[in-house]
Amino acid sequence: MPVKTARSGARGTRAKGAPGLSIVVPVFNEARGLPALHERIAEVARYLDGKYGLKIELVYVDDGSRDETADVARALPATPCDVQVVSLSRNFGKEAALLAGLDHARLGAVMFMDGDGQHPPTLIETLVSRWLDDGYDVVYTAKAHRENEPKLRSVGVHWFYSMINWGQRQPIPEDAGDFRLLSPRAVEALRQMPERNRFFKGMSSWIGFRQARVDYEPALRAHGKTTWNVWTLIGLSIEGLTSFTVAPLRLASLLGALLAASAIIYGVWTAITTLLFGQDVPGYPSLFVGVMVIGGVQLLMIGILGEYIGKMLNEIKGRPVYFVAEHTVKSADEARTKSEATRAAE
Repeated sequence: MPVKTARSGARGTRAKGAPGLSIVVPVFNEARGLPALHERIAEVARYLDGKYGLKIELVYVDDGSRDETADVARALPATPCDVQVVSLSRNFGKEAALLAGLDHARLGAVMFMDGDGQHPPTLIETLVSRWLDDGYDVVYTAKAHRENEPKLRSVGVHWFYSMINWGQRQPIPEDAGDFRLLSPRAVEALRQMPERNRFFKGMSSWIGFRQARVDYEPALRAHGKTTWNVWTLIGLSIEGLTSFTVAPLRLASLLGALLAASAIIYGVWTAITTLLFGQDVPGYPSLFVGVMVIGGVQLLMIGILGEYIGKMLNEIKGRPVYFVAEHTVKSADEARTKSEATRAAE
């Protein structure tokens, strides 16, 4: 098995224009379910090879797992497709893992899917068909419904997409996930976007080209427990908003204008009631409420500005998005040759 160690943050070698599909699977503590997922993807790969003659490779990106995920991934058989395992030096987050997979993908098109099994491998053939048969450059999946989710979360998701799409020429489809396929020219367009604060859902929509939606029902996790909770989802939402849109800044400006207009109206009304009707102006309560409201809004605006300034600082620093601790490659051709030699020897 050829093994190579990639330089930290370096882009992997790839054959430009090579017909094929690289399936990028970020994994984090998925040691128990990874072999079963690999076998399901391998079955689909055999079918696609027979139907389209499509060469497929799997790129597993271990995002600093604390279990045996990296060892399990390196032990997976390279049949019928090549297997790359990119082990990051620590947990950098899903967006960094997706970028690592994109950098190391060697074939023409790239597909992103989760490693927890909730993105059904049976849907891979549908996405490939929309690309090869129908000519779409970006084929993304979206949840068919949110009936099994809490109402508050559904409302929050709707407001998130409403805000992030505010004023956008190319809106992000609501409920779209990271499970998507990009054609070779869409992949090259995505690779030309150098920012370090990345939001793949928005970036893959922003590049344009012909895009198609495929609805699906997420499968239940067969193993392990999700690491996502309400706080991580809120953090991801803030990260996506501040990385992809200036809508929070616009909202802060509108809020400031609204408060200023309200203050002017209140001041005029107070002057009229005092001069014409002789009413006393409330003192301490109105002063207290006014100071608290204005102070709270100012702190909110400073916080929003701080988020954007922090992202500007990260861009200026120019640090790598991730570091690779180990990179291994298994060739399907070599595995097939060894298997044939073993059978001949027997």
